Amino acid sequence: MQIRALALFLAAGIGLAAPVCAETTRPRPNPVLVAAPVAVPPVADQALVDPAIVDQALVDQMIGPPTLAAIDPAAARRAAAPPRDPNRGAVTNLPLPRYVSLKSGEGNARRGPGLTHRIDWVFTRSGMPLRITAEHEHWRRIEDAEGMGGWVHFALLSGVRTALVATDGAAFHSRPDAAAPVIFAAQAGVVGRVLSCEGLWCRLGIDGERGWVPLTDLWGVDPGETIE
Repeated sequence: MQIRALALFLAAGIGLAAPVCAETTRPRPNPVLVAAPVAVPPVADQALVDPAIVDQALVDQMIGPPTLAAIDPAAARRAAAPPRDPNRGAVTNLPLPRYVSLKSGEGNARRGPGLTHRIDWVFTRSGMPLRITAEHEHWRRIEDAEGMGGWVHFALLSGVRTALVATDGAAFHSRPDAAAPVIFAAQAGVVGRVLSCEGLWCRLGIDGERGWVPLTDLWGVDPGETIE
């Protein structure tokens, strides 16, 4: 009886072991291969290993992009310069607007600052007061009492101050005082040389005569401007 039980037990053990053996012999799928991260050496180390791999991009990483001063020194100076005062001329740094006079008996006012621009206006009166409103290299944008003008070469202009009589029959006095005697009168459009200005009066010289006239009767001098 014991022998038979042992035989059955062995037979059962053999039967249970067979599936286990079959499972262990079955081919298993290959595991998924995952690439391990590769450490990239610093640029300096790459250069030591193989200088050929140090291209322009790596050089830029080491020394940085070129500066504006290295590319264009003039542009770097302009960028570092303080912003220009719009009330000053870009060339002379003199106040804008300001008054000058026509030096010669003829001056061409062009549409732009250059000889290639067409002539829009011609001034033919020597000593005529003009107002400069802009500057560009050797050119000045000017206008007359009526707002007509354009760009003229600076050589056609003079720093001598003149003024245009804007009031018909303007009275010129012996002193800057409305109660002072009237020396002479001038018609509108007459041009005189400005000798001096103080407060609301200017002293002009016209055809050998000199006298004081209110600033409101003139064009070519700004209110409050002092001329000695």
